[in-house]
Parts: sequence; structure tokens; C-alpha cells
Amino acid sequence: MSLLVVGLSHRSAPVSVLERAALSADAQVKLLQDTVAAEPAGEAAVLATCNRIELYADVDKFHAGVAELSTLLAQHSGVGLEELTPYLYVHYEDRAVHHLFSVACGLDSMVVGEGQILGQIKDSLARAQELHTAGKLLNDLFQQALRVGKRAHSETGIDRAGQSLVTFGLEQLAVGTPVPEWAAGKKALIIGAGSMSSLAAATLARAGVAEVVVANRTFERAERLAEILTGSDENEVTARAVRMDAVAAELTRADVVVSCTGATGLVLTAEAVAHAVEGRTGTPVADTGATAAQPEAVRTEAPPRSTGAGADENCPLDLAAVQPGFSVMGEAAVAGMDAATLEQHAAWVAGGTLDRRERRTPEADAELITALAATAATVGRIPERRRPEPVAERPAPFFFLLDLAMPRDIDAAAHRLAGVRLVDIESLAEASADAPMAADVDQVRRIVSDEVAAFGAAQRAAHITPTVVALRTMAADVVASEIARLDGRLPDLDERQRGEIRQAVHRVVDKLLHAPTVRVKQLAAEPGGAGYADALRTLFDLDPETVAAVSRAGDSTDTKDRPA
Repeated sequence: MSLLVVGLSHRSAPVSVLERAALSADAQVKLLQDTVAAEPAGEAAVLATCNRIELYADVDKFHAGVAELSTLLAQHSGVGLEELTPYLYVHYEDRAVHHLFSVACGLDSMVVGEGQILGQIKDSLARAQELHTAGKLLNDLFQQALRVGKRAHSETGIDRAGQSLVTFGLEQLAVGTPVPEWAAGKKALIIGAGSMSSLAAATLARAGVAEVVVANRTFERAERLAEILTGSDENEVTARAVRMDAVAAELTRADVVVSCTGATGLVLTAEAVAHAVEGRTGTPVADTGATAAQPEAVRTEAPPRSTGAGADENCPLDLAAVQPGFSVMGEAAVAGMDAATLEQHAAWVAGGTLDRRERRTPEADAELITALAATAATVGRIPERRRPEPVAERPAPFFFLLDLAMPRDIDAAAHRLAGVRLVDIESLAEASADAPMAADVDQVRRIVSDEVAAFGAAQRAAHITPTVVALRTMAADVVASEIARLDGRLPDLDERQRGEIRQAVHRVVDKLLHAPTVRVKQLAAEPGGAGYADALRTLFDLDPETVAAVSRAGDSTDTKDRPA
């Protein structure tokens, strides 16, 4: 059997696909059960977070395992296999171990170094143990992943390379202002009472918000979280719980809303957010449109070209290929042209045959395009550069929304509303793409590599252990048989003499077996050492069923193997 992982994450798939492929708790349970029922898989575990869905399995055939796991992921996610396949990645054996250890250390997270993934790995293992889908391999793998993740956080400064998704999200809401300064005195509404929502509530409470209101479908869980916040010595926040039907009323009181539920549909529509803003301001909320909502976006429009008769006559450009909204004089229009064509275009512009509505003179345009031609002659191509337009003024936000759910809880259209700032998983992914990487990341990578090698060696050594145990068991049986035969042939020996003979025989057998068994464990731990177990079984004619029985005994999961 061999370790295989098939999955998709924010690194391989767009947020829209991850959103649709998200697995509910029930879907995860059914996926695990169907995976171990499938022919290629003997063990299975699902790691499902807001930005990844991965299925781990112990399989006996690689290609059949990939096909089966991919099909099962598609079936249970509701995304067709043909559509899902381009976004799936596959890791096998040591690469699969390396991947999980990297995930556990936060190296593969949307925000590098975040530590919440350790709790999600722990939950994934606990679920597989409860459903009895995790055997020895996955128990060992996930337990070791938890230890590697903890080691990375304790021995390095990986925490400085990034923050938890919650902290990073709040920093994006604060727009450059320190979170404690931004949060001071605000009223927060937390929708959901799971691990992510609880972390958001605790983070906001420590940051200095005046009040935290928790809404959850299970009211008792909301009450429990509110009690924990109120009783904490780390803050002086006022916290209370409400039922989900009170969310609409609470929205008009809240300054900050954090939502992270397991709902498959929207929890807050754009209309609900608009109604809450109107309730705060007393006036209808304006829709600022995409331009104002995304000031960093570069618009593609430019001053209009003349449509006068003959305006484009004899232009050397292939006008059909010019992107709409660009002047035929723009750099985007001439992108990719060779120097000779650009020079022809410059001469045409200088000829003044184009009826322009721009302030530039034909001579200036010709000079610009001649310079572009010189650049093209050097680098071979002019890159496209789109011309930004002035952005419409947008009022400062006073209503802050943080959507940490996957699929999303809050309608993305809410970002167009005046006075509203929305940060969600997709915008966090874009913002974190340019986040600086700490030097400690290299150290964590070395830790991961070392731990992968150690795990592989331990697994290979463990693979030969049942064979060594079976060999020693066979030797003990031979010794017992010969001692019994000696007892029959020499009945007059006293107990002291029998004991001396018994010990001598045991010492001889132990000394003969010691060197080869120790050496074979060392050899088996090295890459390519799996064949030594087969050689040992063949040389000593060991019963395969005896070896298998030892393996089955070692595969049993005790309570001590459960994640701490």
C-alpha cells in the first residue's frame, strides 16, 4: 500500500471553483466511507478548509487510485469531473508526505505561516479515527504532521512571515491603520460559532472592540462563545448571543461583521447589507459601481477615437486586432509590433491624417512611437500597458464586512455600496500574493525536508518489523521444540541443568539473529530498502500469513494515538 493525495486549493483553482467544490460535514463523512469502500483504497482522510479540499488515501495501485479518488471528489463536491480535473493536483509517496508537512507548517497557506491549519489537520484526523477510516499509515502521517507543524512554529519565526487569516483579514479592513486603533470602541457582529468565528471574536475582543454579538443557528453554541468572551481575563468586552433571526436587526447596530458559517447559500445578501446601511444613515445607500469599489483596478477605456470618414485610411495597424477603447496611437495598440512597422506607424501619425481629440501633437506622437520602435528593435516586443482613468470619489467606509467562509457567506455585490468595505477569501488571496516572505521560511523548508526523510525511514523500518518479529517467533518456536525434545532424551537432568541448557540455546540463537536483524532494519530504512523484507521472508521460508498477522496487530488504533 502507498500514500496518495488528490486535491485542489487556492494555488491550483480559482475561488469560484473552490466555492462550488466545498464539502459539507455530511459530504466529508460520505466521501470517507465511499473511499475506503472503493477497491484501491484501504485508509482515507479528508482535509477540507476554506481554501483547500484534499483526499488522502492508502492505495495499492497508483493509476487506479488517482482515477478513483478524483471521481469520488467530483461526485461528492458536485463539480463535474471534466471541469474539476484541470484544477486537481496529485502527490504520491514521499511527495505526498512533503505536501502535508508543508501544509501543516503554513507554507502552503493563503497567508504564509498561519497556524490555524494545525487545528484543521487535528480535526481531520479525529474525524477519520471516529469513522475508522484511518489506519496505521494515516494515523502516523497526521500525528507526525502535527508534530512537524508545532516544531516549525516553536523553532523558527515562521509566525513573522504571515498571520492567521483572521488577523490578515482585519488588517485589510483597517486599511493601514493598526487594528487596535481601528477596532477601538466598535461594535462587532460575529455570524457563526465555529473555530474561525471564535478566533475572529477573540481577536476583535483583544483588539478593543466595545461589544461582540454572536449569532449562530445553534443558539447554545453562540451562548457558550459569548460566555467565554465575557469571562476572559484578556479583554473587557461585553458579549452576548442572539438567534439567527435577529441578525437583520443587529446589522444596523454593528460596525464590523465577521461571517464564517457552513451555509451553502448566502447568509447576507447585498440587499440586506444595503438595508442595514440605510438603517444607520437614514438615507438610501448609493451603488458606487465597480470602478469606485476597486480603485486599484486599471481601467481599459481611453479617450475616444475619431470616427470621421477616412480617419484610419492607410493606417499600417491591423485595426481589427486593436483592442476596443484604445487609441490607435496607444502602446497597447502597437504591442508586439516589429520596429519597421512601428516606424511606418510613426510616419503615418506624423502625416496628420488622423483626426484626434487628444491634446498631443502629431509630432509628439511620432516621436513617441519612434522611441517605441527603438525599444522593439532591442527587446523584440512592446509590452501592453493599459491607461488608468481617474477613479470616482468614494466615501470613507464606516461598515466593515469580513467574509471568511467558503463558499462565501456575504454577497460580493455588497462591495459596491457606498460606505461599505468588504474583504473576503478572494480579496485576501490577491492581497497576500505580494506579502513579504520571512527568511525563516527557508529554515522551515529544511525542517520539512528533514522530517520527510525521517518519516520515510521510519515507515520503511516499520515495514520490515513484522518480518523480523515473525523470524524471531519462528526461532523461539524452534528453541522450544528442541528443548522439549532434549527433556525427553535426558529425563535425569535436574532443573538447574535444564535452565543452563535452555539459556545457552537462547543465547546462541539471539547472537546469530542479532546482527542480521539489526542490519536489515538499517538497510530497510534507506531509500529502496523495501526489498529486504521480501529477501528475509524468502531466505528463512517465513509463512506470509504469520507476517500479515503481525502487521494487522500493529495496525490497530488505540486511544493513545488520537491527536492531543
